Amino acid sequence: MSKYPVAKDSDLVGEYPALVNIGGGYVWDDVLEYRVWCSPRNGAPDEEDGNDYYYAFVTYEEAETFASRRPGTEKPLALIVQEEYIAEPEQGNYIHVKEQRITEWHIDFLSRPKRTVRTIPDFLSPDAPENRLDILRGKA
Repeated sequence: MSKYPVAKDSDLVGEYPALVNIGGGYVWDDVLEYRVWCSPRNGAPDEEDGNDYYYAFVTYEEAETFASRRPGTEKPLALIVQEEYIAEPEQGNYIHVKEQRITEWHIDFLSRPKRTVRTIPDFLSPDAPENRLDILRGKA
């Protein structure tokens, strides 16, 4: 059993665009793949004419094992899809965005529960707890 969710569709792992958003949005709907970025400048084999590149995996554990055994790699990231998300154009100003977004996330963010139909409305509610992030962490 995997510590984190497995990729939503194993047949699509490695098929997503390399350039996507980075972080943000506060919530997640599904993991698309786990990525390990490799940098020739940091000792990875030069497989892309000096450019950084990544390998994609179905599970976190596969990505972590690969990264631990290959020089010049970064820690695994999760490529996630957000069907809806929370934008924060300025600190404390939250907006419910109802459009799909694909982004790379730090693995630790997957410890937050998946978004439900109530997550964003509860987060934006005037009755939300003082620390709204407790809703995203599954503590409220």
